[in-house]
Amino acid sequence: MPVVLRIRGYRFWFYEADLVEPPHVHVGRENNEAKFWLNSLSLVRSRGFKEHELNEIEKILKEHKEDIITAWQKEKEKHGNR
Repeated sequence: MPVVLRIRGYRFWFYEADLVEPPHVHVGRENNEAKFWLNSLSLVRSRGFKEHELNEIEKILKEHKEDIITAWQKEKEKHGNR
């Protein structure tokens, strides 16, 4: 579960088992968690985050999208392009 970004109290990571899915990232803070598709920057699901927090997360993702996608691709290569 590599953490690819920590910013404003949020932690962004991938699960190795999820690398067969389209590029996405999990986001957590405290006991809250969300999942976003990276290509469309759309929310897949959220548990515990308020709407304004999801908006903040989306802005962070827009700012760091290319870096996160690059990290996704490197992680996928590392694990054999499943």
